[in-house]
Amino acid sequence: MRIVILCSSVYSESACAMAARMAESGYIPVGALALSTLDRVTLLRKLEQWGARDVARYARAKLIPQRTNRPSQLRNPYLQPLLKHEDKFFRNLREVAAVYGFPVVTCNDQNVPESIACLKEWSPDLIIFTGGNILRKPLLDIPRLGVLNVHLGLLPEIRGMSSPEWSLLKHVPVGVTIHYMDAGIDTGPILQRCEFPGEAQCESLSDLRNRLIVFGIEKATEVVAALDRGTIAAKPQSTLDSDTNAGPDKDNQFFVIHEWLQARAAERLTNRRLAVVPGTVNG
Repeated sequence: MRIVILCSSVYSESACAMAARMAESGYIPVGALALSTLDRVTLLRKLEQWGARDVARYARAKLIPQRTNRPSQLRNPYLQPLLKHEDKFFRNLREVAAVYGFPVVTCNDQNVPESIACLKEWSPDLIIFTGGNILRKPLLDIPRLGVLNVHLGLLPEIRGMSSPEWSLLKHVPVGVTIHYMDAGIDTGPILQRCEFPGEAQCESLSDLRNRLIVFGIEKATEVVAALDRGTIAAKPQSTLDSDTNAGPDKDNQFFVIHEWLQARAAERLTNRRLAVVPGTVNG
């Protein structure tokens, strides 16, 4: 199966881990298309999500040559097993590509004609989206099977941003959904919904998100193998309503979460963790 990786930056840990995991499973990408490292939209989004100090720390770990290659340099420590190669850790997508032998192309927009031409030249069966632009129809129509996305929430109940937090607030099980992308926001056909079994071990919302990212990469790898064997098929989200009990508000789309709602979600995560610890009382 011919796979292409789309990502927001060659320094994306999730994209590196996804590419490395796919390659180790026998699905070496035929190419990767990444946004420029200095992409304005990506930088602004990271500043909003992480803050200036964490963005500077992340950039320093990825861009400045280090004397040692330590796992402590990873923002998501749970990606360590996926990014480890021999006695080092992949710090960017070009290092992954050098080991497994596939090209990495950077662009300012994944939807422009030059990017579309590059993707068509690679002739992918499947594109795996790990970040970047809002994808337009000309790009979505390129791969034979579709564009795969790992959504950090269960669809159709939890669409949009801040999915783990909204899952907690809406009393929906925390999990991931592997689905094909379409012109809507998280509305494409679903290949697999997976509840996350490790919620009780998570100490914070960031810890939960980091663990979900790794969980999603592993599930995506399983789905790709099943697609290659022809043992899995996507289902439109409309056919899942009776199975998921999504309810009348199933079409809600969630956006950036307010700080006090985020605090409430963190409190619920803590309560769930304490509830499964022997000898504690859920307050």
